[in-house]
Amino acid sequence: MRRTLLAVLAAAALTATAAPASAAPPSVHWGKCPADILAPALQCASLEVPLDYRNPTGKKISVEISRLPSSDPAKRRGVLLFNPGGPGVPGLTFPLEMTQLGIPTSLLAEYDLIGFDPRGIEHSSPVSCDLKPEQILAIVPNYAHNAAEVEAAAVSAKKISRQCASSASASVLPYITTANTARDMDQIRAALGEAKISYFGLSYGTYLGGVYASLFPDRTDRVVLDSVLGPGGYDITASRRFAEGMQDRFPDFAKWAAVRDSSYGLGSTPAEVTTTFFQLADQLDQHPTAGFDGSLFRSATHGLIYQTSTFPLLAQLWQAFRTGQAPPAGALPSTTGPVQSQVGTMLSVVCGDHAWPRQISTYQENVAHDRVKYPMLGGSTANVWACAFWPYQPVESPVQFSDQGPSNLLLLQNLRDPATPLSGALETRAQFGDRARMVTVDQGGHGVALPSLNSCGFNAAVDYLVRGVRPATDKFCGAEANARTLTPQQQQAADKIMNRLRQY
Repeated sequence: MRRTLLAVLAAAALTATAAPASAAPPSVHWGKCPADILAPALQCASLEVPLDYRNPTGKKISVEISRLPSSDPAKRRGVLLFNPGGPGVPGLTFPLEMTQLGIPTSLLAEYDLIGFDPRGIEHSSPVSCDLKPEQILAIVPNYAHNAAEVEAAAVSAKKISRQCASSASASVLPYITTANTARDMDQIRAALGEAKISYFGLSYGTYLGGVYASLFPDRTDRVVLDSVLGPGGYDITASRRFAEGMQDRFPDFAKWAAVRDSSYGLGSTPAEVTTTFFQLADQLDQHPTAGFDGSLFRSATHGLIYQTSTFPLLAQLWQAFRTGQAPPAGALPSTTGPVQSQVGTMLSVVCGDHAWPRQISTYQENVAHDRVKYPMLGGSTANVWACAFWPYQPVESPVQFSDQGPSNLLLLQNLRDPATPLSGALETRAQFGDRARMVTVDQGGHGVALPSLNSCGFNAAVDYLVRGVRPATDKFCGAEANARTLTPQQQQAADKIMNRLRQY
């Protein structure tokens, strides 16, 4: 996107105010974590950061951080900051979940592992749009079959936007953005007394990491971006790419279900399983069952193909609809608890990072196109989001990725990712140029190093973070017949992480 000189100067000014030279860094006082964080091994602390970095002496908000100290201080290299994705996903417990996934002891010695709840989420000055459960489920719009259904979705989207604007958090929402979260990360770095930070970001965390590496290139050490968003983050293009990811990944489930036809009865060939999908979606469009309509069925199917480990739950869901039984537990995202702050933050980031089209006709044209190109999900992900009616204009221009800066980024990407498809990762790779190397893995699902059934992709991340060994050129990891398996404890940790990511 071409920016005017004025926008460039404005962005430079914002970057400069991110860490004023005269300002003393915040201090960290480690103690117990909040009562609902059942992780005795973790230490926690709260940092005050500016709500609006253009006014660093103005209103402050609190950001909660966690630490799992290095297991061997004599070998400690520095800090490794994590973000598990989202936007809207909490991250305080992520360092502990990484250890439960079985990361090597060498990495535990190399770094203090640092997690945080990004601004607006749970323990970090939580926001809320006070949405009803049915509105939370409609954050991703309904599947539109025609132009009239796009107009109906716009009515729901407008109500969601207006509720956000009238909530108690309304004055804070414009500043819950990726760029400001990246500036919070730099406040964390300064508070920890580190000249540089290493970073691991998953899913949306890859965009957050890319923004940090663009705003503060010389303050990055080793950066790993796993399951890579396009360089626009979660803009309208990324929304439409969910449908592309669904089409890329679904054949893996269709093959899996076909060889288990005797157990689930969904079809004896991948083509038959695919036909079953459209039959069930059409059936539920006409006759919703147990709270599921066709739109929610499509969305649930998309979320349950993030991991191969949830294929059985997805097959049980389909089987329930075919036989008239109640859907299995766990098939739907939660609409209670801290989800209000998660949804409020997600909307603020998605709608505040970029200005979305305001004309309903744009979404009608997009739906008509994507419903043909990506028939499984395109009528939904191209439909109208609340961002079309967001009451606030972005407070700054989007951060632009560039090839200027240290060559210290490692990108990890599955060929068949349902959430962040390969097309977006390739665009980000091109934007970073020689700053980055990319490891592409012949497997499906969301996450290469977390969790990984491919030792080549997993080892690439470990080799870089622990030993600083990064491929000299981009690398391809073929499918592995004897794939790495996870223990029950590792799978439980992986499921916990992925369940949060598939909430929306």
